[in-house]
Amino acid sequence: MKVKIGIMPTKDVQKRMIDIAAGRYVPKRGEPKIWFSSMKSLSEVLSDNNRLLLNIIADVKPETIQELADISGRKPSNLSRTLKMFESYGFVKMVPHNRSKRPVAMATEFDVQITA
Repeated sequence: MKVKIGIMPTKDVQKRMIDIAAGRYVPKRGEPKIWFSSMKSLSEVLSDNNRLLLNIIADVKPETIQELADISGRKPSNLSRTLKMFESYGFVKMVPHNRSKRPVAMATEFDVQITA
């Protein structure tokens, strides 16, 4: 699944959100729903290792975080933090499965739009 991401200064994102909440602005179809304040912050979230992790989740479909840890070589505690961050952006969904949660990739492709 492809996700549109926007990059805009924090003050502009805040103003946009206030305008949307106040009804002064209606987002247009196709506009990003996920916003970052800089390329640096985006690159930290979508680092090479994190994009690889998303692809592993999409391709292998691990049943548990521990299985994902075994496959990816990352520690479960590190994975939990990364998966929570991914979930907050909508890149991953954590689905209850038996007594744990199964990560499901919701995004593996990204369309980045930069606002000057």
